[in-house]
Amino acid sequence: MSDAPKKTAQVRTVVVAFVANLLVAIAKSIAALITGSASMLAESAHSWADAGNEIFLLIAERRAVKPADASHPLGFGRETYVWSLFAAVGLFTAGAVVSVQHGISELIDPEPASDFAIAYLVLAIAAVLEGVSFVQSMVQAKKGAARFGRRTLEYALNSSNTTLRAVLAEDAAALIGLTIAFFGILLHQLTGNSVWDAVGSLAIGLLLGVVAIVLINRNRRFLVGQTPGDAARAVAGRALAEHPEISRVTYLHLEFVGPSQLFVVAAIDLEGNHREEEVARQLRELERSIEGNDLIKKAVLTLSVSDEPSISFD
Repeated sequence: MSDAPKKTAQVRTVVVAFVANLLVAIAKSIAALITGSASMLAESAHSWADAGNEIFLLIAERRAVKPADASHPLGFGRETYVWSLFAAVGLFTAGAVVSVQHGISELIDPEPASDFAIAYLVLAIAAVLEGVSFVQSMVQAKKGAARFGRRTLEYALNSSNTTLRAVLAEDAAALIGLTIAFFGILLHQLTGNSVWDAVGSLAIGLLLGVVAIVLINRNRRFLVGQTPGDAARAVAGRALAEHPEISRVTYLHLEFVGPSQLFVVAAIDLEGNHREEEVARQLRELERSIEGNDLIKKAVLTLSVSDEPSISFD
């Protein structure tokens, strides 16, 4: 599968999420002004943060596909993690912190709310739009999971595709946040006590904080050199060991340098006993062959020392 269809699908997912969040943010902001609901204000901050984050994710997708050059021989794939990290920090500051602050302010100095029907209508519309975005991201996640033989949620949480993870996490948090806001507003209306609305704002802020911290941590791991799991390492190792020109593998290092882009370093024994120049040429040809896989960004092969033990990939 070439990179072009994958990138197109990924950009489409981000664009759908951006449009949905922008429309929802505008509607929620208007509803928050009309109703005076703390939960609705928290949800509007949430949606504005999400809409802003999609811009970061679009920048990430654009910058990550720049071709490798002399100063960046492994390409610019890690740009994705940098801009996704900015998006996660934005979610924490513009979403979580604002929601918690307003919830605390509402507890200290409660304000009356009104026009609850408008709030419910906006929440319903937001649920439809957020649901569309969530379905789009889930479709992409299922395709990626099927490609690598993994479960959908496990793939979304742990894969190197940080853009998909960010959109899926934000959409899921948005749907949960809408549910929290609905019950906060409903309990406020039924009891006449604005504390429930304030609690809803606090709960939404805490939800966004947890999601942001998880996303920040995942991006941090890939920025400092995340390696694939044991299953991926075993697959890559067997592919090398079973190559007709390779007799054994004594060292293997795999590292993500971008979404679904691996840097491979391996020490191998070659079949036969060729002259030094022939061996060097053979190694270069093997490297080019390995880099023909769309998951391999760069491969570097060296010769094993005779007394080094072979690695088993069973």
